[in-house]
This record gives sequence, structure tokens and C-alpha cells, in this order.
Amino acid sequence: MHPGAVHRQSHDPSGASTAAVVEVLLVHELDAETPHVLIPRAEIEIVVRFGPAARRGIDAHVLGAREHVRRKVPRGIQRSVGARLRLGASEAVLGVPAATIAGRIVALEDLWGEAAARRLFERLAATRDGLAAAKVLDAAIAERVATDACQSCSRLALQAAERLRHNSFVRATVNAVADELGVSERHLRRVFREAFGIGPKAFAKLARFQRALRAAREDGRAAWATIAADAGYYDQAHLIAEFHAIAGAPPRALLGELRVAGSIG
Repeated sequence: MHPGAVHRQSHDPSGASTAAVVEVLLVHELDAETPHVLIPRAEIEIVVRFGPAARRGIDAHVLGAREHVRRKVPRGIQRSVGARLRLGASEAVLGVPAATIAGRIVALEDLWGEAAARRLFERLAATRDGLAAAKVLDAAIAERVATDACQSCSRLALQAAERLRHNSFVRATVNAVADELGVSERHLRRVFREAFGIGPKAFAKLARFQRALRAAREDGRAAWATIAADAGYYDQAHLIAEFHAIAGAPPRALLGELRVAGSIG
């Protein structure tokens, strides 16, 4: 089964919503021996696994900001659900800055504590399908968030991320964004990395990559030169070079992997 996104409208029993901190919920079912491709992104994800690969049949991990594609082959049929957090929500949900888990995969109990993780696993064990499990995860996140997530996140970093994400052309340099926001490039790099776990240049690179990948998957007949120009690359050669750097493969090869893989992103 291919991965799917859940448009979250769920709430916990107290009425709290995760809309401020959760961008999207994801449900996946991976077949045995099918390669699993994890698309890199700056947003942190909480992933719950069900199946033989998980400890005690259920486990949960937090995936920090990552800059390269990861590949793995699951053992046996494996179902998973995930919550992709909004940029800057790490501390409100997990209790730690994004920088402390960047590039890492951390067991959820190491961040929430054994008791909280155990309660979540008990609730998840009682669910019958991926959608129900995603709602349980969403409710557990809502219980962790007592205040507006943006209170613990640098508004400067969010403003810079917004500019780099929606105008990720190479000419929109980090220095230009810093000038626009009235700060030094050095200060912006420091604040950005503290807030999100990666630097603004790496963030812009991922934004281009994701934009190009999305365009190629939506229109299989689009010319790569056109995709490159629309996504913000200098030219097609620049796009190919960055795909190699991020995914370890040329664009067409990565698309072929994604067509047969259980992929996130």
C-alpha cells in the first residue's frame, strides 16, 4: 500500500488541537522486502511502527532534520503512522530544541519519558487501523502542548524560512534574506540552526529539491530543464548535481525508486 496523508481535524478529549504544531499526519503500510525511501526535510517527524521490526511490536522514534535521502528494507509487513511537526514546534512538543536532534533518530521515550511513551503505546495497541492510530498519536501530541508553539521558536527564523521556502531560487541568497530582515548573515545562520537544526543554505537546497521532486511526480511528461527553472536551479545540470548530493542518484533513478517504494515525502 502506498503512503497516505491524513488531513488532521482531530482533537483530544479536553478540546486542545494540534493545528499549531502538526503539519500533517501520515499513514503507511510497507510490504515485506519493498525498499523504503525517506525523503529529507527540515521538519521533524514522530514515527510509530507496528510489526516485527518494532520493539514489543510497537515503537516510536523522532526523526530530526535531515539533509539526505535514507533507504531501508523493512522486515515483514510493517504499518507505520507519523506526525510531521511544523517548523519551530520541536521544543513545544518534544521538550528539546531542533538543533539537539538534527540528523538523528531518537527513541520517543528518551524525550517524553518512559511513562508517557508507555501510555501512548497502550493506546496505540488498542487501535484497529492506521487512521485510528494516527488520531491517537495526534491526541497524545495535543496533550504535550500547553502553550502556543511559536513562543519557544524564533520568529526571525520562521520569517527567514518562509522566504527561503517560497522563493528558493539560488539568487535568493542567505545574505539577501538577512538584509531583508535587517540582521547579519552570521546572526541569521546561528538563529536558524538553533531553531531548525540545519542552516538556511541547506534549508533552501532542500526546498528546491522538494519542489522539483513534487513537480516531476505530478507531471511525468515535464521536461527536466523546465522543472529546473521553475524549482529555482541555475539549469538542468545544477538540478542533477543537487539530486546526486541529496539522494545519491540522478532524478529519473530516484523517481523510479519512489514508484515502487514505500516513501515518505
